[in-house]
Amino acid sequence: MKVLVVHNRYRSEQPSGENNVVDQEVALLADAGHEVGVFERRSDDIAAMSLLEKATVPLRVPWNPAVRTELTARLRAERPDVVHIHNTFPLLSPSVLAACADVGVPAVATLHNYTMVCPPGTLYRDGHLCTSCVGTAPVPAVRHGCYRDSRLATVPMAVNLAVNRRRWWSGIARFFCISAAQRDFLVRAGMPVSRMLVKHNFVADPGIGRTGPGEHMLFLGRITAEKGIRLLMAAWERCGLEIPLVIAGTGPMQDEVARWAGSRDDVRYVGLQSKAECRELLARSVAVVAPSTWLEAFGLVVVEAMAAGVPAIAPAHGAFPELVEDGVTGLLHHPNDPASLADCLRRVVDGNDSMGTAARRRYERDFTPSTGLTRLLAGYESAISEGAARALRP
Repeated sequence: MKVLVVHNRYRSEQPSGENNVVDQEVALLADAGHEVGVFERRSDDIAAMSLLEKATVPLRVPWNPAVRTELTARLRAERPDVVHIHNTFPLLSPSVLAACADVGVPAVATLHNYTMVCPPGTLYRDGHLCTSCVGTAPVPAVRHGCYRDSRLATVPMAVNLAVNRRRWWSGIARFFCISAAQRDFLVRAGMPVSRMLVKHNFVADPGIGRTGPGEHMLFLGRITAEKGIRLLMAAWERCGLEIPLVIAGTGPMQDEVARWAGSRDDVRYVGLQSKAECRELLARSVAVVAPSTWLEAFGLVVVEAMAAGVPAIAPAHGAFPELVEDGVTGLLHHPNDPASLADCLRRVVDGNDSMGTAARRRYERDFTPSTGLTRLLAGYESAISEGAARALRP
């Protein structure tokens, strides 16, 4: 199969699970013998632009005609069987859909978040779930400055959603949802159920797993409020465990977390870690804690923990209930409840051996690269077949 992957890469200064997923899928397809090309832009490139170019970036978020022209030419030259779209913000834009239509190449898209119904894609505002823009004009997002706490910065994203919502819904042959929870929410929001497939993200076998009970609790991810870091801090102060808590990652709250960790003997903040260091931290964990306060569309760190034979503690909302079988592969706590999270932290110490074994079995069944490849190709073939059927219609 001949595949062209379209992706706007996130800034390299911050870890991006989405970038990692794209890279892993490209490598997976290539290793399986498929011909894979990449059409991409990099948000890092904005820093090197002239002031005039930077000023025009927001204008090109809803539509970038130069990208349409360039991609159309490439599609005509290479004639891929399918185009796989990931992120188009801010330098590509939904004009990539028009390019696919111009050449008659079927397009699929992975929905890594909720940008089809929410300008910043988070369904989260001021520390709470927010659905104000779902099914309506995204005026509330602008009013509240939901992207980067800025009304001005939110305007291009809101315009993009308002202008291109129907274009996405009609121009994509198959949407890959990364969880059933995400699919169900988007279908309720009006997206076409017949085009929505569930394809969980996969994780490569780390080649290293836990061999004992573990040495520490681990939080691994972006240091932000929506990832539940303050909830974890409040819960940790309640639970009184003898093992340490290790926090790895960077983000807007890293200074606050570093100060808190520096004031305690039972917490270590280790900052941004390499992939190898993350694998080592996971393999030495009693459990991984993912206490997100927003509705995660997936939970990559939970599956990474499964691969290492480590249970996870996560909230009973979003995608987590379909990833974590409560009491079997990990524990689910009441969302936004520090007492419930503290109780799970205490409980996992006693039962983490059996849960870790069960977590590894779940990984081997549902989240390996071979399973990911099967589901990916099935989605491609479905989109290609539908495109061929359309072409034959009078």
